[in-house]
Amino acid sequence: MPEPVHVHLDAVGGIAGDMFAAALLDAFPDLRSRVFADLAAVAPAGAGTAALTEGVSGGIAAYRFGLAGGPVEHDGHHGHGTSLAELTRRIESASLHPGTAKQALGILRLLGECESRLHRIPVDEIHLHELGDWDSLLDVVAAGSILGALGHCSWSISDLPRGSGTVRTQHGLLPVPAPATVELLKGFRWRDDGIAGERVTPTGAAILAHLAPAMQPPARGLTLRTSGTGAGTRELPGLPNVLRALVFDVEAASAESPGKADEVIVIAFDIDDMTGEEIGVAADRLRAAEGVLDLSLGSRFGKKNRPITDFRLLIRPQALAPVSMLCFEETSTLGLRWRREQRLCLPRASEQMKVEGTTLRRKRAERPGGQSSLKVESDDLAGIEGLIHRRSVRARGERGEGEP
Repeated sequence: MPEPVHVHLDAVGGIAGDMFAAALLDAFPDLRSRVFADLAAVAPAGAGTAALTEGVSGGIAAYRFGLAGGPVEHDGHHGHGTSLAELTRRIESASLHPGTAKQALGILRLLGECESRLHRIPVDEIHLHELGDWDSLLDVVAAGSILGALGHCSWSISDLPRGSGTVRTQHGLLPVPAPATVELLKGFRWRDDGIAGERVTPTGAAILAHLAPAMQPPARGLTLRTSGTGAGTRELPGLPNVLRALVFDVEAASAESPGKADEVIVIAFDIDDMTGEEIGVAADRLRAAEGVLDLSLGSRFGKKNRPITDFRLLIRPQALAPVSMLCFEETSTLGLRWRREQRLCLPRASEQMKVEGTTLRRKRAERPGGQSSLKVESDDLAGIEGLIHRRSVRARGERGEGEP
């Protein structure tokens, strides 16, 4: 889309691949020709034709997405299973719109890696029962086409309905949420609305996991542009089985409020029984973990005047569960504190400068009023002697006397 938008997914009934495609094609009708052309390019012979049909769920008008001739029952676990490699080749060899293959393969890869971990099978040996039939694979391709067209918009999602009971799969009866769904959606928030059944399918979970890097809470004061509603095939007792897509216009940051606002989680805990060497190793491993934005250490005195080391981690919201477990694994802490915080970040970019034949990396930050600040990476300055006359000048991104 040419203008920046924020899309909030309201999982009233839950989310599945077909519900996602239907809701977004309702909200962005101009994408329909693109999506259906991509689906036709990938469809195997005799697979049928994808269609978007009008319907009602729980008294709410909604669209359903599936094969022409009636909605296909999406229990999420039918078909004989197709190898991940075969599905990948089909998408890579098709003539698709820009961005479709990249997004669809990203979703597909998440499903494959998840199945590999759950069943202890190498990725190249995985057969995806979830996408064994064309009516399931089309959900992934449709989602890929939609995401490829929308570009760099931001996303958010309501708490997900947990459901309950069991679901029949190629591996037999499995608990709800299915193991693949649980694995993919670690760090997402859930709710129990008392309605049983599978409410989030593995394909729906893979789409959300793929969108996780672009997930952020909607800013205050957004203007609602449009909305779309996609329905699932199952009827829920007393509740519309729908996914709503609420599309908001996003205003560019003003000079009074520059930069990009998003939400982060702060994890904090104290340590008083680890050695300095152990703390150093733990800090390095936590900093390297996926989803960790920053880690700092502080020194204070605790009970009985014991010296303590205070850990503070800044992480992405979706990384809360895995990073919390890593804190318990890498340190001796018995408990964690965490909170959600809003932050505002100035636009920044990395660039390089040549000084006396040496390439130095520096970071440029755009500040209010069109001003910018520069700072050279500290690691690139370590070999320069003399703090005042050379190193401090280079640190500000300036050139010394006589330098090119």
